[in-house]
Amino acid sequence: MAYRRSESHLSIGRKLLRLDWGLVLLISLTASIGFAMLYSAANGSLEPWAMQQIKRFAMGMALMLAIALTDIRFWLRWAYVIYLAALGLLVGVEIAGTTGMGATRWINLGFINLQPSEVMKIALVLALARYFHGRSLDEVGRITYLIPPLALMAVPTALVLRQPDLGTALLLVAGSAVVLFLAGVRLWKFGFALAGLLAALPVVWSQLHDYQKGRVLTFLNPERDPLGAGYHIMQSKIALGSGGVSGKGFLEGTQSHLNFLPEMRTDFIFTMLAEEFGMIGAVLLLGLYALILIYAYIIGFRSRNQFGRLTAIGIAATFFLYVFINVGMVTGLLPVVGVPLPLISYGGTAMLTLMIGFGLILSVSIHRHVDIARNDS
Repeated sequence: MAYRRSESHLSIGRKLLRLDWGLVLLISLTASIGFAMLYSAANGSLEPWAMQQIKRFAMGMALMLAIALTDIRFWLRWAYVIYLAALGLLVGVEIAGTTGMGATRWINLGFINLQPSEVMKIALVLALARYFHGRSLDEVGRITYLIPPLALMAVPTALVLRQPDLGTALLLVAGSAVVLFLAGVRLWKFGFALAGLLAALPVVWSQLHDYQKGRVLTFLNPERDPLGAGYHIMQSKIALGSGGVSGKGFLEGTQSHLNFLPEMRTDFIFTMLAEEFGMIGAVLLLGLYALILIYAYIIGFRSRNQFGRLTAIGIAATFFLYVFINVGMVTGLLPVVGVPLPLISYGGTAMLTLMIGFGLILSVSIHRHVDIARNDS
């Protein structure tokens, strides 16, 4: 207990020394690539996107450091409250949400136009980590103990699907599944759930909006509507191929700068990077992502407490899913679902949410030696 008390009373200076500055550097380098690509998207201008993104990153960096220096037990104690706050914001979208591009996903808080579904990705991981921190492996193996976490996952997922936002709903489910697996849920239960999902596919398909069905059909055959639903992915593939090995050069991408490439500052920004910097630039960015993930997973596995371990790895898994889905989407390997490329795509809520997530991972790193008993949750 004496060791545990000394850990909880570390000075700010000691915590800063323990901060994983290598991870901070990787995050900053990745975000800098995003600034450069947004500068290119505006044809060589910091306005209107790059400068806004730089400001958001600076705010996010300050928030990340503040979260990192906060005792990990604070986040354990307030995990359910954070989840309920995020859930309240999702309900607020239903009541007074802002509509854009045919979907109601945002809520105006006065100082920011917030997308609560992004916040829920982190809040859900925290809530699940707290729940499983207080459960033994034997309890996790019982079906009755899985009802609360499944409810924690199902309610926000249903609200996000109503917006509609299929991509974020899939991220919520997949990220939650990773936490459940790490907590000790047996694989046969995942297999049972997958079988149930496959059996329900006809019902799910009937409930999809027409544009969502169109995205799936376009994914299966992009040439079915080359000037309509298939236009985005076909232009993306043309840009990817035209970049070659070394690319056309910074600010020299023809597909992007001649406005053939759609949504190049958000969903398809990876394509623009690959066109201008080629396969070398694309692999470099993916390498930075891989290093961030390795850092995060190492931090999670080094944590002495279950809450920190599940939080760090759950957030890292969510980050991986961001990258995997976006890159798969723009290369034609997955349907287009509107998931941003982390730290690169333009967007306020996504940037701040990612920085909050990294702050929690860094908090786990700083407080990795703190023992937290199950009854502390």
